Amino acid sequence: MNKTVRIAIYGKGGIGKSTIASNLTATLAHMGMKVLQIGCDPKADSTRLLMGRRINTVLEQLNKAGASEEEEAILYEGRIPGVFCIEAGGPSAGVGCAGMGITAMETELVRRGIPEMDWDVIVYDVLGDVVCGGFAVPMRKHFVDRVYIVSSSDYMSIYAANNILRAVDYYSYKGRSLFGGLIWNHCRDDFDRFTANSYSRAASAEITSFIEESTRLKALDFSGKLLVEESNDDTGIIKQFKNLAESMLAGKEQGDLIHPLSVEEMDEWRQSLMEEYNHGNREKM
Repeated sequence: MNKTVRIAIYGKGGIGKSTIASNLTATLAHMGMKVLQIGCDPKADSTRLLMGRRINTVLEQLNKAGASEEEEAILYEGRIPGVFCIEAGGPSAGVGCAGMGITAMETELVRRGIPEMDWDVIVYDVLGDVVCGGFAVPMRKHFVDRVYIVSSSDYMSIYAANNILRAVDYYSYKGRSLFGGLIWNHCRDDFDRFTANSYSRAASAEITSFIEESTRLKALDFSGKLLVEESNDDTGIIKQFKNLAESMLAGKEQGDLIHPLSVEEMDEWRQSLMEEYNHGNREKM
């Protein structure tokens, strides 16, 4: 590739975006890419699967007085060849502004020239609280080229995804959208896909990938393992991540077509979704 592919993965807390980000990063590395994953969550747990342990955060190192250059390490090599990791960190729960940690981290990364190193892909894993401007730093400062939003078919996940879509639309370049696509997680049945496709049409927001509900993925997550460590086959959930990686590398741009829904439009969509779904079921009877 001629230039680094810079992507951000946003989503509501608990939606599974860190598991997706880590398995995506590992998949990209397995395809021969040199990948940097940057965790932007104050819990500093984005890279746990890739590292097999907790790593020191950028904020922790910045707060160490008189540390040597070796002690100030913020860039760590993962246990999968080709993977490197950074965690921004943040304040303790209930104290301070977590968004400020992302701002301080980006300043330090730029100072050290880390974003300009020879990465094939940089993956930002970002908590989806865009009410705080700090969480929008990767797109507000244009550190990323495309933003992917993780959702599932429960209403609050979609509501959060729609809020993130608003931020993406607001911070997009003039004449060029930052939106890469939706990643629809925890797909269990036809209703989940029906809901995903309905929201996709309403918001003019394309779905890049469906990730099926997977007991296998959950078990690996609890075991601290990644999909690429278990098998090299191209079936099932592994194939879904490989297809997602290939789509991101292809870099398809959607342009200025997205239409984040207003609060009123979300209520209308929610009502029409169930009417349409129930009508479709009656016709099948």
